[in-house]
Amino acid sequence: MSMTLCTEPACTLARAARLGFAAVALAFTALPIALPTPAKAELVIDVRRGNVQPMPIAIADFAGEGDLGSRVSGIVTNNLKRSGYFAPIDKARFPEKQPAFDVAPQFEPWKAAGVQGLVTGRVTRDAGGRLKTEFRLWDVTTGQQITGQQYFTDPNNWRRVGHIISDAVYTKITGVGGFFDTRVVFVDESGPKENRRKRLAIMDQDGANVRYLTQGDNMVVTPRYSPASQDIAFMSQASGQQPRVQVINLDSGSRQVVGNFPEMTSSPRFAPDGQKIVLRLHQGGNANIFVMDLGSRATTRITNTNAIDTSPSFSPDGREIVFESDRGGQQQIYVMGADGSNPRRISFGEGSYSQPAWSPRGDLIAFTKRSKGGFAIGVMKPDGSGERILTEGFHNEGPTWAPNGQYVMFFRDPGGQGGGRLYMVDVTGRVEQPVPTPTFASDPTWSPLLTEARSQ
Repeated sequence: MSMTLCTEPACTLARAARLGFAAVALAFTALPIALPTPAKAELVIDVRRGNVQPMPIAIADFAGEGDLGSRVSGIVTNNLKRSGYFAPIDKARFPEKQPAFDVAPQFEPWKAAGVQGLVTGRVTRDAGGRLKTEFRLWDVTTGQQITGQQYFTDPNNWRRVGHIISDAVYTKITGVGGFFDTRVVFVDESGPKENRRKRLAIMDQDGANVRYLTQGDNMVVTPRYSPASQDIAFMSQASGQQPRVQVINLDSGSRQVVGNFPEMTSSPRFAPDGQKIVLRLHQGGNANIFVMDLGSRATTRITNTNAIDTSPSFSPDGREIVFESDRGGQQQIYVMGADGSNPRRISFGEGSYSQPAWSPRGDLIAFTKRSKGGFAIGVMKPDGSGERILTEGFHNEGPTWAPNGQYVMFFRDPGGQGGGRLYMVDVTGRVEQPVPTPTFASDPTWSPLLTEARSQ
C-alpha cells in the first residue's frame, strides 16, 4: 500500500484507499477534545447475543459545504440502521439540529431525548480543494468522546468517506470489524424468465454506484471476489462452448480463462492470499476438485472419487477446504486438508447441504440446506456442531460472508415469473435486510474491506 504524509500538522498517518476503481490518498487523524476524567465507557453493543436491542443513536447533519454534510451523515444513518444494531432517532426529536463541532455537546437534552450515542461532523475543503471530513462519536450517558477522525480526499469520494465513518462508529461500539466500506459483485438478471439476460455487476454494499462488468452475451454464474486483490473469478459459457472459469481484474478490465482443461470447469474460489484458485472439473459423470497456482499455472488434483465434489471454499488460514459432495448418496458438507487429506463429513441434519462458505473469522461455515421442500441459509461450526438456521423459505441460495464475519448475503427467488433478490442476515438470524439492486439478482459475492484489499 502506498503511504503519503498529510500536510496538516495534526495529521499522523495517511493511507491509499480504493475509491472508485482507482486508488487515491485518504488521510486521517484522531480528533481529541479535552474533557474531565472519563467515566467508564457504556457505549457498547454485544452483537454476539441472540437478542440485541438496537441502540438509540443520533447522527446530526454534518456542518459545512452546502448540502454535502447532510448527504454524508445520511450515508452514516442509513448504514447504521441497516446493520440492525442501531436505531437512529428521527431528526424531529433532536434537541438541537446541528451541534457545534469543536466543543462538547450539551448532553442532558440528548439524554432526555433517549439518545445513547451522538455523532457530529463537519465537511469543508482545504486550501488544495480536497474534501476534509471530520466526525466525533459521543457517549451521551458518560459525556465522553469515544472516537474522532478527520479525512482528506477528492470531493467525488464523499460516499466512501460516509462508509468509512460508518465503519469507525460500528466497530467502536460493537467491537466487530466494519463492513460498510465494501462492494458486492452479483449476477444482474433482466428480461423474461425463459430468456433472461445475465450480466456481472458491481455495486457498493448499500446498492449505490452499480456498474456492469460483462455485456450479457455469455451466461455468467457464481462470481467470487478475491480476498486479497481486485480480481473476480466466475463461470462463463459462450453459446456452443464448454463452461469455463474466468478471472476479471477490476482495475484493468482484463479477462483470462483459468487453465486449459478438456472439460467444464466451475465453482471457483480464491485462496486467502489470492495466489491460487480452487475449482471443480467435470469428468464424465463425476466432478473432482483441483487447485491451480495463478502464477505458475501448476494444477493439483485434490479429490479423486466417483462422485460429484464441488463448491470448495478455503478456511481463512488456507489450511483446510470445505466442500460439498454426494459421495454418501446425497449432497453433504465435508472438510479436508488443503492438499485433499483427511476428508470428513460434518453435516448430519435432515435433508441435503450445499454451497458451503467459510467465514473470514474462521468460526463458522455458512451453507444452503434443502429440506421439506424449502431452501434455508444456515451456519455451523467447522466440526459440524452448533448448526442453526438463519433464514428459510421457498428458495434461498448462494451464501457469501461480509468481511467481518457478522453477516451473510444470499439471494431469494419466490418462484413464478419473477426473479431473485438479494438479502443479508446476521449470524444471530435476528437481523434480515433486503439489499437493493436495479433488477433481479443472484449469486452475490462480498468484497473485503476496500482499504484492506489495497494494503495486501
